[in-house]
Amino acid sequence: MLAESSPEMTMRAASRRLKRAVRSWLARDASRKTQIQCRKLSLGHDGAAWCVCPDTLDASSAVYSFGVGKEISFDLELIRRFGVRVHAFDPTPRSTAWLAKQSLPGNFLFHPYGVADFDGHAKFLPPVNPAHVSHTLVERQTPWPAIEVPVRRLSSIMQELGHDHVDLLKMDIEGAEYAVFEDLLRCGIPVQQLLVEFHHRWPEIGVEKTRQAIRDLNSAGYRIFDVSPSGEEYGFLQVADR
Repeated sequence: MLAESSPEMTMRAASRRLKRAVRSWLARDASRKTQIQCRKLSLGHDGAAWCVCPDTLDASSAVYSFGVGKEISFDLELIRRFGVRVHAFDPTPRSTAWLAKQSLPGNFLFHPYGVADFDGHAKFLPPVNPAHVSHTLVERQTPWPAIEVPVRRLSSIMQELGHDHVDLLKMDIEGAEYAVFEDLLRCGIPVQQLLVEFHHRWPEIGVEKTRQAIRDLNSAGYRIFDVSPSGEEYGFLQVADR
């Protein structure tokens, strides 16, 4: 069970809805067009839900969830509905401390490190608002000092966990997704379903990086099956024909 109170969860969800409505109104998204049809299922709390294609998932699926913060309703719903083991990753201290206080199912397996396009340690910049959880690898203005956290390549993580493919990979990693996708595609890592929040709304990134990432994923055989109303969360399926 989650330890946060209902008022806190309600306020957080309302804040997310407002921010995403503003982003959508500003039309900062890269594309809203889906490229392939599949049965879809939305999982997670309002304002923190992700859309999956359930037909590719069962109890044996390898599921990776990068960037969990203090919101794991999506991960818990995956476990409840499909009986999967979710490997969750987040190196930020507040996320690690919060998860340590939760009563979690055995199929939720937490790893206190992040994903990047290299193995080692990375400088994570904290958010401007100290009440927020998410840190970032992107060089941004913040009044708070950076922290050093462990990160690993996706290929290294898979080798450590004994997986030769990933059935579902979810990433909300605050702008680091572009480099991770480049590394994933360069290594030819087989991933059936990709869920990602693109951060093109950030002036340090810009919408062209998302457009290029979509082009690269398309070239590797991934097709968009879902785009959120905000134009930031995307779902991709790997298809045989390119």
